[in-house]
Amino acid sequence: MKIFKGKTFFIRSILLHIFLVIAIAFVSINFWENPIYDTIINSTSAKITGSKDISLIVIDNKSLDSYRWPWARSLYGEIFEYFNKYTNAKVVVFDSVLSSLDKERPASSDKFFFDTVKQSDNFIGGYMAQSSQYENLQEGSEYDNAFRKKFSIDITDKRTKNNSRISTYNSLTMFPKAYFDAQNFAGSVNLSLNPVDGVLREATDLISYNENYYPSLALRAYLLANNTDKITLTNKYTVVDKTGLKIPSFVKNGDIKHNIKFYKLLPNSEFSHKDYSAIDIINSNRLLKNGKKPIINPLEFNNKIVLVGANAMGVEDVLETSISLNHPGVDIQATILNNFLDNEYIVKFALWQNIAIIIFLSILTFAIIRFLAIIPSLITLTGIAIIYLAFCIFCFQNNFAPYVITPLAVQLSTMIFGYSYRFILEGRNKEKIKNAMGKYLSQDIMKNVVQNIDDIKLGGKRANVTVLFADIRGFTSMSEKMTAEEVSVILNEYFSEIEPIITKYNGVINKFIGDAVMAIFGEPIQDIDHPQNAVKCACAMLKKVDELQDKWLFEGKPKIEIGVGINTGEAFVGNIGSEKRLEYTVIGDTVNLASRIESYNKVYKTNLLISSSTYSYVSDIVDVIRIADVTIRGKAKKMDIYEVLRLSD
Repeated sequence: MKIFKGKTFFIRSILLHIFLVIAIAFVSINFWENPIYDTIINSTSAKITGSKDISLIVIDNKSLDSYRWPWARSLYGEIFEYFNKYTNAKVVVFDSVLSSLDKERPASSDKFFFDTVKQSDNFIGGYMAQSSQYENLQEGSEYDNAFRKKFSIDITDKRTKNNSRISTYNSLTMFPKAYFDAQNFAGSVNLSLNPVDGVLREATDLISYNENYYPSLALRAYLLANNTDKITLTNKYTVVDKTGLKIPSFVKNGDIKHNIKFYKLLPNSEFSHKDYSAIDIINSNRLLKNGKKPIINPLEFNNKIVLVGANAMGVEDVLETSISLNHPGVDIQATILNNFLDNEYIVKFALWQNIAIIIFLSILTFAIIRFLAIIPSLITLTGIAIIYLAFCIFCFQNNFAPYVITPLAVQLSTMIFGYSYRFILEGRNKEKIKNAMGKYLSQDIMKNVVQNIDDIKLGGKRANVTVLFADIRGFTSMSEKMTAEEVSVILNEYFSEIEPIITKYNGVINKFIGDAVMAIFGEPIQDIDHPQNAVKCACAMLKKVDELQDKWLFEGKPKIEIGVGINTGEAFVGNIGSEKRLEYTVIGDTVNLASRIESYNKVYKTNLLISSSTYSYVSDIVDVIRIADVTIRGKAKKMDIYEVLRLSD
């Protein structure tokens, strides 16, 4: 039963630990891991600035000082006219969603913009996939078909898992027809934020819509820059066939994503890529038309990918990312594109890899706690935590991202749980040892040892005590007629019955001597009435033996009687022996006299004899017969002893 209970305790402990680990991991992954991820990204991977092959055209405060918002479409047209006529830019990306005509201005403004886009063979416009339904389902269905025919790309799906094309989108922002007809390429501007903290860490490379995949603005720009539209999907990668680009991908809500590698922000800038004011581009276009020197030399954009977006106060398109609380959307698109150009991404450890690390650290922590003392184990576990942190930093520097805080949090919880389990287990073991030793030592002596555990040494004190000796009469002849097992059964039953009686009267069993027992009253249990309690104890013992005699007679066992001798006086009480082996006992003439008085029960055919010193304390509670002038071995003078007949009323 004890083993079963031990196993039950162990199993329950393991289940509790597993529950705690799951709870801590859940909290850590959802609330702690991401802030730590952002901190390490800032201090490790985001240490280089963006590619010089990417340029940003920003509608900034300077631009709005010249023309109030919202801008006429003709101003956008002038920007794209500049790049179409005077630069050799690879791709021009418009990071904006245009879904309606400009009804506040002349139609010529829209027409100029649409005509400029139509003349640009490297223009990419933005659109957004939405969860809402089209207002007119028939028109929406027709638009979807036209959109698929014009803007879809060639995708070969070789995935064997996670290949569902389930979509959370029900519509697309609808381009005005003239804008739809003018464009040759389009890319989605959908970016999904972390649902817990609202931070952008993942890029949506392909959106799933109507059983098709459509590229993001950044991926569409990369494909156009490399004059291809063919992509192959595998279980782990999005592969651009022509260039061999392999994007480590994962599926979330049907879309195909990758973890963004961020770049260092330029000095005194909100951007990680070089930016130009949109108004400077517009004015440069006008100057070039008039044959004058432009503000921005068109040669600066040769063979570059240009992204146009807004970041002026009040119209800024900003999101919180790992490196900035207000990261301009146009720079985010540039960052995602930059990942493709450099073929560098943050690759998070797979779930099974993180779980393996957590399990390994937990087992290692338990083993260290199990086999090492507390100080060495704490030092070792601290060292392991530091090594793991260094390992995480090394991984981040090489664009790999394991869980950082979760394994350490689980290790800490394992340490707390392990030490608690060890403390409970040691407490249970100590209690078992204490109970076991209590069968060899008196419980009161055991308590005295435990209370003075740090001050155990040889020595003791002199104290006034009462010593009781009780001996079985005729034990030798009885044992000759019985087997050792039969004798032990009688002795064990006898001792089991008298031990509670001695304890009841504040006595302490000092030792069993064969068939005899020696008990002390007055130490270590402090009791000023120890002589009276010793005599009362002896009377109770004799009464119990009478009861046992009737029981044993019924069971066919031999009749036994006991003789008790009691003496009160000063004796040495404490630890004797050696430094390695101690015994708590009482020694002195008081003890010897009690033993010899007990032996006179055989001579006078009595059961309970006490010394004159004891009698002086108990004379008012006992009826006695004085036995005068007894010669006690070892004593020069004769002395009186007393037979106790009964306790007086």
